Amino acid sequence: MSDTLYKGRRYRILNIMDEFNREFIEFKVGTSLPAIKVIQALQRAIDFRGKPKSIRVDNGPEFISYKLEQWCYIHSIDLQFIQPGTPIQNSRLERFNGSMRREFFNAYIFDSLDEVKEMAKIWIDDYNAQRRHKFLGKLSPIDYLEKYNSKQNYSVQTGLF
Repeated sequence: MSDTLYKGRRYRILNIMDEFNREFIEFKVGTSLPAIKVIQALQRAIDFRGKPKSIRVDNGPEFISYKLEQWCYIHSIDLQFIQPGTPIQNSRLERFNGSMRREFFNAYIFDSLDEVKEMAKIWIDDYNAQRRHKFLGKLSPIDYLEKYNSKQNYSVQTGLF
């Protein structure tokens, strides 16, 4: 996503979402987001949540780079591209981006990238902990994951599968 600071300077934000529970697990804000910064953000997401089997991305220049392709290959992560002009293939993230656009970018005027980062962290924490999703049984992303994990632990402890 991209937006503009109060004095006209453009900036971008990279959003990384876990599609399982729709939790926003990492973001990166900067005036540009080359592949190396995308890789760093992905590595932080993996350190936090674990390695995914695949990553779905659009066809932006930061995603079609050789560096990202190599990084995914080294980490045995399938890099899946949506077809050009079909954002519906990444609909969960597109829906999240729409919510973030309406409730965050359109609601505030930012003077600096530090201010964007600080306010985004607050908005994201609220989104993950308080926002209820119909798809998740009216639970927040964090509550849904906790419920899922407790069921998994119960099944392993009791031998129920």
